[in-house]
Amino acid sequence: MILLGTGTSVGVPTIGCGCRVCTSGHPRNQRTRCSVVLGLPEGNLLIDTPPDLRYQFLREGLGVVHAVLYTHEHADHVFGLDDLRLMPFFLGHPVPLYCEEIVEQRLRKAYDYAFAREPWTHTGATPQLEFRRIGTDPFEALGVTVLPIRLHHGPRFKVLGFRIGNVAYCTDTNEIPEESWSRLEGLDMLILDGLRDRPHVTHFSLDEAIAVAQRLRPRRTLLTHISHELDHEETNARLPGDIQLAYDGQRILLS
Repeated sequence: MILLGTGTSVGVPTIGCGCRVCTSGHPRNQRTRCSVVLGLPEGNLLIDTPPDLRYQFLREGLGVVHAVLYTHEHADHVFGLDDLRLMPFFLGHPVPLYCEEIVEQRLRKAYDYAFAREPWTHTGATPQLEFRRIGTDPFEALGVTVLPIRLHHGPRFKVLGFRIGNVAYCTDTNEIPEESWSRLEGLDMLILDGLRDRPHVTHFSLDEAIAVAQRLRPRRTLLTHISHELDHEETNARLPGDIQLAYDGQRILLS
């Protein structure tokens, strides 16, 4: 697994900001928009297509995306979709997109040209995509079982986290519904939203994320969707030893 991006919706450095984190130059304070790729038995499984996707793949020396999971429909998680246009050349078929109906609706609206009935002007002119509807039932993708985890993202939005084996990815949330806690038991690795110190209406604060981790007791917790209010080194120095800020390009061995 590679954490391609660990930043908040506006990334870090943040445009127009001169704070000490944005201007630090520390490589682990350079945070692109959130995404993860997992190397699985049957290919690379990408979670979300952020606007920084092309840069993330070039930075990490990655090639083909074999399938995509979507957590939710917000711009910082879907607006790199067009960067998948090259993938059917390698795959020989459209890219499978596993998502809920609301995500499909957003993608069909934002990328209407990819789903138009007019004939292509040339091969590769538009992304070739295949929607595969999911909910909260387990499903198979690229040779593994994926367990969706319902999460709340503030008072208006519902999102999905995903568990594969003993690793769970839960970004963009500030509430875990009671029925979802059991799906997060016995983890080796929990990757969890942890925006900043101050409370936020749609994201876990550091203290809230720590409380979740202490209830679930995974072997290790990494916090993602991090704002420019948190310096990497200073924040890690005050976190419990088994909880750390994640960083772009971080690699995790899947057992």
